[in-house]
Amino acid sequence: MMATNGGDEDRLGVKRAHPARLYDFYLGGKTNYPADRETAAEVLGANPNAMVAARENRGFMHRAVRYVVEQHGIRQFVDIGTGIPTEPNLHQVAQQFAPDARVVYTDNDPIVLTYARALLTGTREGRTDYIDADVREPDRILEQADKTLDLSEPACLSVVALFHFVGDDADPHGLTQRLLDAMAPGSALILSHATEDFDPEDATTGTMRELGRVYRSRGMTLALRDKATTERFFHQAGTEIADPGLTPSHEWRTELEIDQKPRLAGMVSAAEVGVWAGVGIKS
Repeated sequence: MMATNGGDEDRLGVKRAHPARLYDFYLGGKTNYPADRETAAEVLGANPNAMVAARENRGFMHRAVRYVVEQHGIRQFVDIGTGIPTEPNLHQVAQQFAPDARVVYTDNDPIVLTYARALLTGTREGRTDYIDADVREPDRILEQADKTLDLSEPACLSVVALFHFVGDDADPHGLTQRLLDAMAPGSALILSHATEDFDPEDATTGTMRELGRVYRSRGMTLALRDKATTERFFHQAGTEIADPGLTPSHEWRTELEIDQKPRLAGMVSAAEVGVWAGVGIKS
């Protein structure tokens, strides 16, 4: 974990919990601070499945990247909301199946980008780059991404576990549309989104509703959206959701697992993951 002094703490925002560092904690990482760990303990008290959900969401990202590379020939990626580097990262998956793949990572957390610059190195044939920007700055992202990618050719927009941290006032559906509008036909959208659709109606703990309550009490946005609202991200951006459609994250194309670990049916439930996930292809 990075050492910080008082000035660094103010600049890096480590005195308050941050979604990227909470996600790092759930994945077993070490780039988190007392405020993050304190919040994570409260989150896990309200919903002990948060760590399962994070790991299943990460697995979905791996499978989705493999899918768009192998099935749709995509070699370019814009990953927004990169998060703390956790191997295998998106570029490592993409370049495993297409060594010439190019990836542009984007995040608005200075700690994330400090680690990204140090850790995210690509293959000799491929390329990685980094943008310090927020998803609410689509024009800046596109302008900077154009230095590494050729958006006149198909690319993939990856917004995995991102838009539930963006409130309706920022028009997250419109942001997705703006980004996909700049990409060529044949481009892809990889998206996952937290939901309370799977919460048991009579449950008071272990639910996404309770997880959302904790995040909001700590000053973070967590907008839980239903299936229809999540599907709108794909439709408004002009993509058709690929088979098998929008599914709980742990169920999406499990045959594409990159680590080849066997999955046992019934070990994880939709209520535990609390996340919708899917891939859309732009016509």
